[in-house]
Amino acid sequence: MSLDAQFASLNQTKLNEESPTPLYYQLYSLLKQNILNGSLEDGSQLPTELGLSQAFSISRITAKRALDELAAEGLVARRRAKGTHVTHKYQPKPVKAPLVGMLQELEFMGQHSEARVVELTTARPPAEIAEEFALVEGETLLKMTRVRSRLHEAFGYYVSWSKGLNKFNEKASLETTTRLEIFRKNGIEIKHVKQILSASAATPEVAKELGVEAGFPLLSLTRRSYDENENLVDYLSALYHPERFQYRMDLTPEPSN
Repeated sequence: MSLDAQFASLNQTKLNEESPTPLYYQLYSLLKQNILNGSLEDGSQLPTELGLSQAFSISRITAKRALDELAAEGLVARRRAKGTHVTHKYQPKPVKAPLVGMLQELEFMGQHSEARVVELTTARPPAEIAEEFALVEGETLLKMTRVRSRLHEAFGYYVSWSKGLNKFNEKASLETTTRLEIFRKNGIEIKHVKQILSASAATPEVAKELGVEAGFPLLSLTRRSYDENENLVDYLSALYHPERFQYRMDLTPEPSN
């Protein structure tokens, strides 16, 4: 990506001369934020001191101080005749939220909607899922395909692979009891959950169950659930109708030490 493309949005930002915060620190903070969030990519070259001073209507000394502060933090490298380059590689971090609240929300949804089991079988999962479970040759999992509805309107299509559900795993139980409760009845407590949210187009099979056209955009969620020993016990792929389901998160910052 060109420097002009990466730096275009920053040029729209005006520094506040009336603010008690020094101009060099305002520019430093602006550049740092865009380096840390990946807007200014690792290896990209920043404008010169003169270029920054002209872009933000500040002195060259002010621009130099802002760049020197970034260099002192290791976010950029400054080399004579080669300019200033970003040296920070952006890596997105997963959002962390209290597990208890999320599990309560899942149970609430399970208790206030209807589940219909479309498929229930014991089978060998696809190779990539079997590898995540560390299955030995010939080992199988419980596969469930379910549709959840509220007021007779389908909003979610679920395919799950579960390990250790040897009891209460018949269709009647799975349609009247939340899966979290089924896990508990099998002596399994969910202690850690990883989730990935994205989007996906409805396949003909899913479209039929959710009452939409094939190709309709759906909210996609992949959830991996682990027990107290960090063993994967459940792999869930869920597809949601975006007009009938909202995924809400209420996050609070972790206390600092």
